[in-house]
Amino acid sequence: MSSMKHAIFLAAAVAICLAGFGCGNAGGESRAQMKARVPPKPRQPPKVPPRRDVPLDPALAGAARAELASAARSSDATLRSNALEAMRDVNDAVSHQAILKGLEDEEPIVRFSAAMAAGELKLAAAREPLLGMVDDPDKNVQVAVRFALHKLGIVDYSHDLEQTARDPDPGVRGNTALALGMLGEKSALKPGGILPVLRLDPHAAVRQQASEAMWRLGDPAAKDDLLGLTVSAYADDQMVGWLALAAPRDPEVRKYVWAGLTSDYPEVSLVAARAMGMLGSDEGYGVALKGARAGSAAQRFLAAMAFGAIGRTDAQPILRDLLKDKDPKVRVAAAAAVLQLRPQGGAGLSGAQAGKGG
Repeated sequence: MSSMKHAIFLAAAVAICLAGFGCGNAGGESRAQMKARVPPKPRQPPKVPPRRDVPLDPALAGAARAELASAARSSDATLRSNALEAMRDVNDAVSHQAILKGLEDEEPIVRFSAAMAAGELKLAAAREPLLGMVDDPDKNVQVAVRFALHKLGIVDYSHDLEQTARDPDPGVRGNTALALGMLGEKSALKPGGILPVLRLDPHAAVRQQASEAMWRLGDPAAKDDLLGLTVSAYADDQMVGWLALAAPRDPEVRKYVWAGLTSDYPEVSLVAARAMGMLGSDEGYGVALKGARAGSAAQRFLAAMAFGAIGRTDAQPILRDLLKDKDPKVRVAAAAAVLQLRPQGGAGLSGAQAGKGG
């Protein structure tokens, strides 16, 4: 698993990449085959059943938290990384301990996820461990550490991102763009600044990451870049484009993302369903229902992620089944989704409440 794929997951939430299902082969075909396939005529997405707000099940939430805790102890580094990212939404004492432990993990991908999670949660207990990781042997981790320290109010090392933006490794450059976008540093948008330079990077994935970061910061030209990805001949580009467009949660882009719900590629339609959920719409719920029943673990994984973004509490029976899936990556995605469910106009279970059902 390359660090660049990891960066793309965090920024554009293309979860299929980080989960280890592969990003450039969405339907089991080569890119050439995917390019050659002619999509069918436009059609309507699967029907969305009426929303039913049902009580959140503390026992289900407890099972989800237990699944994440188990995954955080897995021998599979990718699974540990997935679990730590999902634990940002749990935000309780158990998840905090897992994130702190992740900072000491032998695998860079796990330390990266732990540092990013610690930064997003502004986890005060991570301050000293992060300061001890400033010179981590992995440069991608160094970027994540600087992100986290900046979020904790320690900006002494933030200017180092100007150096990592010029690193020979495209993964490091992409992660630098990711960090700047998530930090909300609009100074990176100025002419000749880091992000406009990375937007012209020779590596396509770095350009995509820079465009997403710039769109997060409100640059309309970057939105056009992402719209270009959504009409790419390649499914992986489309997935990056839809989720990157949705990342700032601007409902104005719903009119574009809706088109992805009828993609000829099931994975693309599932990612579009998740993007619509991020934008406050449940119009992809029917797509997610279909994906949850798919024979493909990758599609079930993406369906779980879509349910989480949509947030409908009537998805609990489906997620209960996915939480028992034979594929551990699907189970982690289902656990993350359960902990994102919210009654319409209401709040979800707190970490303490969820723990009562475990």
